[in-house]
Order: sequence, then C-alpha cells, then structure tokens
Amino acid sequence: MKKMMLPLLLIASVVATAQKDQSARFAELITTQGLKDKLTILASAEMEGRETATPGQKKAAAYIESEFKRMGLKPGNGDSYQQVYPVYRDSLSKTVFRVNGQPFAWDKDFVLPLRGLAFGNFTYNNVVFAGYGIIDTEGKINDFAGLDVKGKLVLVLDGTPEGYKPPAGAGRRFINPASTNGKIAAARSVGAAAVFVVTTDFPKKTATPTKGDMYLKPNTNGSISGTISTAVASAMLGRTKTLELSAIKALDKGNYVSEVTIQTEKTVETLESSNVVGIIPGTDKKEEYLFLTGHYDHLGKRGDVIYYGADDDGSGTVGVMQMAEAFSAAARKGNKPRRTLVFMTVSGEEKGLWGSDYYSEHPIFPLDKTTADLNTDMIGRVDTERKTADTLNYIYVIGHDKLSSELPIINEGVNTKYTNLTLDYKYDDPKDQNQIYYRSDHYNFAKKGVPILFFYDGMLQADYHRPTDTVEKINFELMQKRTKLVFHTAWEMANRDNMLKRDTPLNMPNSR
Repeated sequence: MKKMMLPLLLIASVVATAQKDQSARFAELITTQGLKDKLTILASAEMEGRETATPGQKKAAAYIESEFKRMGLKPGNGDSYQQVYPVYRDSLSKTVFRVNGQPFAWDKDFVLPLRGLAFGNFTYNNVVFAGYGIIDTEGKINDFAGLDVKGKLVLVLDGTPEGYKPPAGAGRRFINPASTNGKIAAARSVGAAAVFVVTTDFPKKTATPTKGDMYLKPNTNGSISGTISTAVASAMLGRTKTLELSAIKALDKGNYVSEVTIQTEKTVETLESSNVVGIIPGTDKKEEYLFLTGHYDHLGKRGDVIYYGADDDGSGTVGVMQMAEAFSAAARKGNKPRRTLVFMTVSGEEKGLWGSDYYSEHPIFPLDKTTADLNTDMIGRVDTERKTADTLNYIYVIGHDKLSSELPIINEGVNTKYTNLTLDYKYDDPKDQNQIYYRSDHYNFAKKGVPILFFYDGMLQADYHRPTDTVEKINFELMQKRTKLVFHTAWEMANRDNMLKRDTPLNMPNSR
C-alpha cells in the first residue's frame, strides 16, 4: 500500500493541474467583444431601462433566456427558464378626511402614502401631540417619553429641533429618525394607531398620484399615516382657527380631544416580474449547487428619459452570461462541473432586492445544498472616488470574512494565479457607512446562511442611477479581467471535493 501512495498522489496532482489549466483555457472565451456585444443589446434604448414589471424588463428577460438557450444551458425552473413572481400596485379610489365634522381635501390639506395603507373606516377620539416625534437612541432623544400613545392618533412636526444631526449612515441601511418615515416608524413602535406629520407643504403645487409604487409583499397589516397641513393639525389640536407652524411648535406635548374620521378605499393591481435561471448540471456532485447572480433590472424611464443602467447592473448581468457561455463550452468539451452551476439574473433589485428575496423564500434548489453565491453588481467602471494607483486593476470584494473561512482562501488563490487584481475589502468593514453588504442580491442568500462573495466596482458617484450610465462609459478590458476572476473562483468552487464550510459568524450590525 505504501508503495502505491506516491504514484496515486502524482496522478491526483496531474489531474488537479489539468483542471486548473482547463480553467485558464475556457476563461479565454470571456472576451471584451463578447461582453460589449451583449451589453450593447441589454443596455439599449429598446430595453427602456428595464424597470421591474414593465415591457422593457420583459424584453430583457426574453433576451437573456434566448442567450441561455443558445448557449445550451438547461432551464433552471423545471421546464422554464423563468421564475415568475407577483408584484403589486395600489390605486386609491376614495378618501374621506374629517376632523370634528369638518371635511378636508386631498392635496389641499392631506396626503396618504398608498403603500401599506389600511382601507376601511377609522375613527380616533384621542390625539397625542409628540413634538418632533424622534426616537434616536444614539442621540439620546425620545420625544415619546412619558406619553401614552397606544391605540391613539399621533401628531408630530416635520423637521428637526435646532442642532439635531441624524446618526451616521442614516438613509443607507436604516431609516433616518428625523425623516417622515422615521417618525412614523417611531410612533408605531410605541403603539400609535395612526401617525400624521404636519408640514407647510400644502396645498400641493403638483397633483399627488393616486396610483402607488409597486411592492413585492402585500401588507396585510395596513395602517393609517400621512402628511397634513397646519389647518388639519390645528383642528386636531382643538383650534377653530388655523395656527401658524411656529405656534404649533410652541404647544405642550400631550393629549388633545378631537374626533378624526378617515375613510379609504383602494384597488390592488397584480403585476408580474421574473428571475431568469439557466443551469449546467453537475456530475458526481450534481445535487449541490453554485450560484452566479446579477440583477438585470434598472430604473426604467422617467417620461422620455431612459436610465440605461449599463454598469448598474448591465455589466454584472452580461458577466454572468459570458461566464455561462464559457462554462457551457467547457461542458461540451468534456469539462463538466462537479456541482450544478446555476446562472440566475434577477429583477427587482432596484426596488429592494425583490427577485432574490422571492427566490430565497421560494428556492428552486435547496439552500442548504447551495455551496455559495457569487454575485456581480457593477463591474464595468472605475470608482471616481478611488485615488490610488491601481484604479485600472482593482475590484471591491464583499463578504470575504463572513460565513465561511474558505472564501478568501479560494478567491485570493485564483486571483494570485490568474488575474492579479487588487482585492479591496473596505466595504466588509462593519462600520462601512454605505452598508454595501446589505445592498445587492447576495444578501438574500447570506441571510439564509449561504456563503457569498460580492464583486463590485464601487462607483457610487459620477453616473450612478443617472441616464448617463451608458455603454460607452464601460471599461471592457477591466470588466473582462474582473469577470475572469469570478469565473476562476466559480470553477474552483464547483469542482472542489467539499462544499464551503459555514463556520464564520456574520460580523455585521443589526442585519436587516
């Protein structure tokens, strides 16, 4: 037996070396021209900005599906290449708003947000004035201290007290306590039945739409909230004449007796969006899965202005497509992956990670058998804020020190061997003010315990979320190199003996 050991080790070494050589061979199919050809179609005017649940998004999905078919990928959702999911949109059909019998008018005196709005008939006999309505544990402010608001209508002021600054990072991962949404959330957290913010932004100069934004999950626990004029606020506070805002600010916090009656009626429209899923079945480990993801949706159109989304995330999407082409070619040449490769381009990311959220709650393949998700979201540009000498040879990698200790070993190993990019981990800092870890589709895998790596160019300025994010701004040579890094990482993860360990705690604050 001992005499046999050396030859066996040599054979294993030769096989492993051959596998890595094949990785390099098929990575050459990830070309700048291939990336450009696909992105020129995906980020074209014809796709109309690819907003979720619009004709442009459906055109993009059809294009990606046709490419997966052409490459020879098998459908990833039974006999379909698409995982369709519902989204919803509310339209307000009727509102009645009275205080002590006095009627008030939409846009002249009040506006109700449609998302999450309860509908029916509501009556409130107790109004609690809570000043600015801020709860900020970091700033040690609690405007609700000493007030009993449970089951009552709460009235709060717009704006902030003099000298107040919201906590660092507010508006990124968590709600700014001084924003309208922050104040409504604060009042609800202490039991308020309804919440209104008084502003001087009435009457409205332009009509407020009575058709709301799309949303993913129907809110079965709707509530009453909104913004109101000083006239409505004055009536709620028992005044027969309208007070100036300064006079309202001078009032004491506490209970005021008024009868507020509200009636709302709405209709709900059901729309559809989809994730596009193609697979390359594995061999001896085909019941284990490796995901390569990117989101193909963007912001759509605003009037006649198209938000093309070439970098965000046309670049990541065509990166996934080009890797699919390379892996498919390898499989046809006898280099099939051991694990099943799942190429999934999702929609709804710009709305709130909807497509990946839906997938995480309705997985096609078992999440406990998913070794990792490699997510690419924006890999085609240079971070305009990056001032170091490696601006044409870097990638931000997020997730390397979370969930699995093997992530950096694999990723750094293939980078050293094949691509030699600077791997920048700054966004893995738990104190990262941008909270990037929570802001793309990998997060919905991570929250289920699946190890992830997120590859990102860091471009949060310049053309980010603007109509000028177009194909001619893309650096295809750098995009090619970044895509190859992900490809080599995927090749290693798909063919290694064991799934990635899940042995590292998530060191991020208050995961959403």
